[in-house]
Amino acid sequence: MRRRISVPVATVWTSPDSVRPIDMPAVLNPPDMDGWISGMTREETIALCKEKRTQTQILFNEPIIIDEQVGDWAKVCIPNQYFSKDRRGYPGWMPISHSIDCDVSESLEPVMVQKRLATLYSKDKQALMDLSFGTFLSLIGENDMFVQVATPLGAFILRKQDVSFPERRSPLTGAEVVYYASQFINLPYLWAGMSAYGYDCSGFSYSMLRAAGYLIPRDADDQSMHGEAIDQRDILPGDLLFFAYEKGKGFVHHVGIYYGNGKMIHSQTPGKKVIVTTLKGTIYEEELCAIRRYWKEG
Repeated sequence: MRRRISVPVATVWTSPDSVRPIDMPAVLNPPDMDGWISGMTREETIALCKEKRTQTQILFNEPIIIDEQVGDWAKVCIPNQYFSKDRRGYPGWMPISHSIDCDVSESLEPVMVQKRLATLYSKDKQALMDLSFGTFLSLIGENDMFVQVATPLGAFILRKQDVSFPERRSPLTGAEVVYYASQFINLPYLWAGMSAYGYDCSGFSYSMLRAAGYLIPRDADDQSMHGEAIDQRDILPGDLLFFAYEKGKGFVHHVGIYYGNGKMIHSQTPGKKVIVTTLKGTIYEEELCAIRRYWKEG
C-alpha cells in the first residue's frame, strides 16, 4: 500500500519501542519539531545515535510504501531514499497518522521549497504549517506573489519567493550545492535528520544534492559507492568527501561537501553543528577514503 506524508517532517524509527518520553513531541500529529529538539539535552540527542533509535526522516508529500501496520504504527519503505539492503527504499517505523492515502498527480510541474522554512497557507491566506527546505510539491497555478500547489491535504498556496522551479533550470553546479549548504551553518546536528530542523552527515549531503537536482543514496557508505570517482587533485566545490575508520581503510562513517580552498562543509556529529572545517592537519585528512561527484557541469 502506498501513502504520502501528511506532516511537515515525519521521523522514521527503528521500532515503535524506540520512542522515549522525551521524544513524544516528534510523534504528535502534527509533530512539534522545535519542541522535540529544544527539549532534549545534549546527552539525549547523542543517545538517538548511540542507541540507534531513529533511522531517517521524510518530508511532507513524499511517497511511502506500507509493509504492515501494528496498532498506530506502520512499517514503511521510502522509495526516494535509496538503501542498498532494500531496493524498495529506506526502511523503518513511523506513526500511521503521519501519512495519508491520497492521489497527488506527479504529471504536474514540481516546485521546491528553497527557504529554510516556508509557510503553507490556505487559499484565504491563513497559515497552516511550516515546510522544510527541500520539500517538493506539484504546481497548480501561479501569479506574481503566490504559487498554488497540490498537497496530500488539498490545494494550498506558498509565497513565490519561497520556492524554486526545478524544471525551469538545469540541474545546479557544485558551487550552487555549496551555496545551498552554506545557509545551514550552525544548524544543530540531528541523528537521522533530513530537514531544516537538523541533519545528520549523510542527510545533509543527500538533501543539498537533491535540492540541486540530483537524487543520491541516503547513507554515507552507499553514497561513497556511487557517483563519479574523483582524484584529490581534481576536487571541486560540491564534491562529496568520505571518511573511514582505520585511517581510511575501514568502514565509511562520515561524509562532507567540499567547500573549496581545502575546506568542507558538513554536519559534524551528535551534539555539534553544521560547520566549515579545514581538512589539513585534522583526523579528516587521515581518514579521507573516497571523493565522489554527483553534480554535472552547467
